[in-house]
Amino acid sequence: MRNRSSLFCLSLVTAVLCGAWSAAAAWTGLIGWAGFAGCTTYFSSGEHGIRGIKKSLIPNLTGILCGMCILGFGHMIPLFQSTGIWCAVLTFVMCIIARFRLFSFCPGTFMGCFSTFAADGNWLLLAPSIAVGVCLGAACEYGGTRLFQAVAGAEE
Repeated sequence: MRNRSSLFCLSLVTAVLCGAWSAAAAWTGLIGWAGFAGCTTYFSSGEHGIRGIKKSLIPNLTGILCGMCILGFGHMIPLFQSTGIWCAVLTFVMCIIARFRLFSFCPGTFMGCFSTFAADGNWLLLAPSIAVGVCLGAACEYGGTRLFQAVAGAEE
């Protein structure tokens, strides 16, 4: 029963905070879906708190950089299918850098990269949107844990 209560608290806080993010993104001009991509990256990183933020945010931002390189090099050198060639090169880079601890969460790097394509290369809006989303994920987890502790403490 305890696990269900914990999940309920996490779900409730996540629903409230994600609803608030959706409204705030529209109000601030940030990219709402990109925030949810960052939030998803945080939860899928397998880490918590500052470690989870670090494990998510660094690969996400690295992926944005890789995506911008693919788009930029593809436009600078307009050979037949050069974007595809650069995509192959940078995909290799994104995979090989996963051997380093800072970049070990390879799905986060790919999330940042393909989000760059979805945002049409607008990294100036994408990077803060994803960063806020990563923090949103941490806030959801923290808030859900605190709510559960408050409810569980009140029951005892």
